[in-house]
This record gives sequence, structure tokens and C-alpha cells, in this order.
Amino acid sequence: MKLDDATIEKKLLQFPDWDYYNNAIHSEFEFDNFKDCFSAMSRIAFECEAQNHHPNWSNVYNVLKISLSTHDVGGVSQKDFKLAEAIENIVEVEE
Repeated sequence: MKLDDATIEKKLLQFPDWDYYNNAIHSEFEFDNFKDCFSAMSRIAFECEAQNHHPNWSNVYNVLKISLSTHDVGGVSQKDFKLAEAIENIVEVEE
């Protein structure tokens, strides 16, 4: 189910590193080097497969940009926040 803007903004209070725009939630993570970034991406990829929910993401050297939305509902759903929480936990461990 697609979440409304007010619900998304309220949920984002628990995710200070994430922003909501263009019908998705977005974050950017910076690592010490490419290896650490790629390691986090690998761990995130396994979590994405487990949740069967996949981000739009890009990587340049030590920076990982992630956008989450749920195509089936045409916007942000609870699935996106569940994956964002898992990503936060993975990135925290890396740092």
C-alpha cells in the first residue's frame, strides 16, 4: 500500500539520513574507500534478495547513492522503510 506524504515524513523522523522527493526515499553513504563501499553493497544485495525488494542505486568510488520506492504501488510503501532500516544496520556495522 502506498503511504501518503504525511506518513512518509513522520516515518523519516526515524531515518535522519534519508530524504523524500520524486516519489522515493533517498540516501547517500560515504565510506573510507571503494572496497568498504563495495563490501556494504554486497551485504545490502543479499538483504535485498531476502526481502525481494531492490533499490535503485549507484556507486562512484566510495559513495553509494540509494533510492527506494515500490513500483507495484507507484510510490513509497512500508517495504521501503523496512529495507532502509536493514541498509542502515548494514552501513552502521561497516563504519
